[in-house]
Amino acid sequence: MAASSLPFTSLHLQFVSPNTKSSTTRLSSRRIRASVSEKPPVPGPAVAVPAKGETKLPLKKIPGNYGVPIVGPFKDRLDYFYNQGRDEFFKSKIQKYNSTVFRTNMPPGPFISQDPKVVALLDGKSFPVLFDVTKVEKKDLFTGTYMPSTDLTGGYRILSYLDPSEPKHARLKQLLFFLLKSRRDHVIPEFQASYSELFETLEKEVAEKGKSSFQTANDQAGFNFLCRAFFGSNPPDAKLGTDGPSLISKWVLFQLGPVLKLGLPKYVEELLIHTFPLPPALVKKDYQRLYDFFYESSGSIQDEAEKLGISREEACHNLLFATCFNSFGGMKIFFPNMLKWIGRAGIKLHNRLATEIRSAIRSN
Repeated sequence: MAASSLPFTSLHLQFVSPNTKSSTTRLSSRRIRASVSEKPPVPGPAVAVPAKGETKLPLKKIPGNYGVPIVGPFKDRLDYFYNQGRDEFFKSKIQKYNSTVFRTNMPPGPFISQDPKVVALLDGKSFPVLFDVTKVEKKDLFTGTYMPSTDLTGGYRILSYLDPSEPKHARLKQLLFFLLKSRRDHVIPEFQASYSELFETLEKEVAEKGKSSFQTANDQAGFNFLCRAFFGSNPPDAKLGTDGPSLISKWVLFQLGPVLKLGLPKYVEELLIHTFPLPPALVKKDYQRLYDFFYESSGSIQDEAEKLGISREEACHNLLFATCFNSFGGMKIFFPNMLKWIGRAGIKLHNRLATEIRSAIRSN
């Protein structure tokens, strides 16, 4: 999930559509209530809002605007990626509207996203509204204000794009929880084995060559760990070999490209990935290789899926997505970042973590 898909380091953000749609990055609102700063630029009528254990606050009009159709979204996209950058884009609007809740357009806009209008929620008090399914809808917007082609997921709308109100949502979610429960005893042993191999590989390469690439080795270790822990299958021993991480990165790029910044020349990048979606046919063979591996590795989980009324094929596409998009993204990006910050924290924290973790594992 590339640098620009990472969450803010200083801002916790979510987006709520002002109309009828929503997701984990952009949510459509049925009813939205939001707390803003004390002095919004556009005052609204004060209405008392009771809240348990909190001071009653007035409802106020959400500030911000979307500009002229097409022109406004296009300008916001250029500001987000190039003129201001992601963090400054939001910080400047917070200062402009004197509010951490405001209306704005979100990339990619024209011509990938039919409706780029959102309400940005950049504070802890407004964020919980996103968990209230009576107020927000989470259909088809997992990646933001657009949905990638289902050709990238075997023709199926994967669980991440289903609203909780849809019948299949509960069944697919139940299947994934079955996977986690049935393989829970394998997680720590496989993590220990996979990452012991990782650091042994790094030390060997440093000894032989004087340097080593952590990113490449970590990607393989993360993928091996997930497949061993969840499915009892070791990718290097299968036909897939060590190609998994590179195939996943390419496949994810075709889904997240519209909201990424790759470092290409501005107008080349705008035309290549921000204006029109990349054609799924270019990764069809790569995805098929991943699918074949997961289909062969997840037989017992597919058996459970059939009991729940889910076809083996649909189950496999969902297992692939949950492992390669969701979980592998964390092992590839967030885990190394966590290690970086822990490494910089010093020996005092290292000793505390070692004691706490060893105690927890020993007691269980």
